[in-house]
Amino acid sequence: MSKLNIPEEQIIARLGVDNPWWQEERIPEFYQQFSHRLYFSQLNALIREKQPNRAVVLMGPRRVGKTVIIYHLIQELIRTGADPRKIIYLSLDTPVYSAESLESLFNICRKANGLSKISEGFYVFYDEVQYLKEWEVHLKSMVDTYHGVKFFASGSAAAALKLKSRESGAGRFTDFSLPPLTFHEFIHLRDAKHLIRSVSDEWQGKAFTRYETVSIEDLNKEFISYLNFGGYPEVSLSERIQSDPARYLKSDIIDKVLQRDLPTLYGIQDVRELSRLFTTIAFNTGNEFSYESLAQTSGVSSNTIRKYINYLEAAFLIKLVHRIGETGKKFKRVSTFKIYLTNSSIRSGLFAPLKDEDERMGNLVETGVFAQWFHRSNFTTYYARWARGEVDIVSLNKAEQKPSWAVEVKWSDAYADKPQKLKSLLTFATKNKLSSVVVTSKTRTETVIHQGIELRFVPAALYCYTVGRRSVEG
Repeated sequence: MSKLNIPEEQIIARLGVDNPWWQEERIPEFYQQFSHRLYFSQLNALIREKQPNRAVVLMGPRRVGKTVIIYHLIQELIRTGADPRKIIYLSLDTPVYSAESLESLFNICRKANGLSKISEGFYVFYDEVQYLKEWEVHLKSMVDTYHGVKFFASGSAAAALKLKSRESGAGRFTDFSLPPLTFHEFIHLRDAKHLIRSVSDEWQGKAFTRYETVSIEDLNKEFISYLNFGGYPEVSLSERIQSDPARYLKSDIIDKVLQRDLPTLYGIQDVRELSRLFTTIAFNTGNEFSYESLAQTSGVSSNTIRKYINYLEAAFLIKLVHRIGETGKKFKRVSTFKIYLTNSSIRSGLFAPLKDEDERMGNLVETGVFAQWFHRSNFTTYYARWARGEVDIVSLNKAEQKPSWAVEVKWSDAYADKPQKLKSLLTFATKNKLSSVVVTSKTRTETVIHQGIELRFVPAALYCYTVGRRSVEG
């Protein structure tokens, strides 16, 4: 295919549209209306970091606010004194840029602004970088060549970005994953912070901050809304989109990943197979699967399923949680595992929003709880299952590889009055010498001692808020 010959003046004209701050010294009003995601401060620190000399590679699923956060970073740079003409934004899915390399686009930008001399203070943002073939090679070369320039790249095709960043960007790139909203961020965006208050507490001899709510009924309303609509900032704030989530979530996000992004990246021929498998997983989020059982229910061969699951996980749509035994021992051969949506609102987009009393709400709550932990990329959670019992969430001590804490996820208040019904959790705690465990409830916050085990009951909404907040705050 011959290279497109787009006149340079057309590229410069488009650059002026995409970089209005060169003239107006501010970002477009459209992006000013959005609140900062709570990861903003971490990214702002990275973009200002001079040493080590590295490009920032921001990756994450579609529609979680990557482009918005780039504009917010640009506005902050301008506010704190950066030269607007030295701040360059390029969305590489724009057709007029398609025939140019990263370096040639950088040079055209400098020419357009009369800044032929390379000096300190340049910030270059390449959005949707996965649309450029061998982007990682180009970006590494730019980092090595232009020491006074801070480069920032972002993209939605996280599978390809992460792989190539690790392969070619060692020592040159700093990866940063922007996940769907935590419940903490959802409360922040919805301006519902008044529902939460901080309390000093102690657990296993250590002081920590616990969070309470002034109204668990109001917080649960927000929580159910989060489970159904809360993964994407735009959906969280729009009643219009929430009235027809399938139109936005399915057509604008899910279908684009399944029918365009993943087939393009991996050469998938039959997108119907991929969609059928994902639909099966989404409807049964939080269930235990095996490759054989998925093959039977989805009609896709088990070998193909293994590949597709890897693709879906790399695209931030699902997360596998592996099983351990009654004593925390890992299995050498993985035969069964649980699969969760990384974002419970995907289920609403494919099927329908769930109400408080729906029988599948328990699975959605469990998915929402796990979603908070998925924000911690360096942290692994497990579930425990043995012949006569199961525990929902278990953490293993890294040094000893033994259970260090456990959580049972319930969307009910009944267990606080009848703790003996938590037989599996009590057995697991006793066998692994856990003196205290957590059980989520619907509304109740209290501590019950049963069989010598401290059972700390916490409303699921507050538990999600706490884990999500600590994930964001590091």
